[in-house]
Amino acid sequence: MDEAALTRYITDTFAGLETASAEGVAVFSYNPDHKPSAGVYFATLKNRDDAHDDVSQLDRPSVFRLSLAITEATYTTLFGPPPPRPGEDGLIETHHDFTALDQLTPHPAYAYLAWVCVLSPGAATMETVRSLLAEAYAQAVRRHGQAPAHP
Repeated sequence: MDEAALTRYITDTFAGLETASAEGVAVFSYNPDHKPSAGVYFATLKNRDDAHDDVSQLDRPSVFRLSLAITEATYTTLFGPPPPRPGEDGLIETHHDFTALDQLTPHPAYAYLAWVCVLSPGAATMETVRSLLAEAYAQAVRRHGQAPAHP
């Protein structure tokens, strides 16, 4: 699935979304009332490297990274306990290849928060991606309901 098709899938499947896009990053958050600073991020799509994040080599043709905020329980089932917060270089230390296409991995910077990612999801990961997107969305909906009211 290409980036545009995945974006359509997310926006067509999940209600109450707010999306923002800038400099090669699209952010999907649950914010049904569209109140400023009230949305809960659950997924991002990134299609280019930048000075702070080039570990996935996103500057390759047609490569993009879908990142998802899943539950810690699911993260632990998939990869073991989340790693410690990254060091000075901003990257977690794992044995995963963050450049591999169509393979679910911990997020290279945000795995400590139970984020996972996949580069250019396709046949090998699409069923898992759909399931994890639903989980990430459901978690965002729960967290949104727990957030303090904003004036």
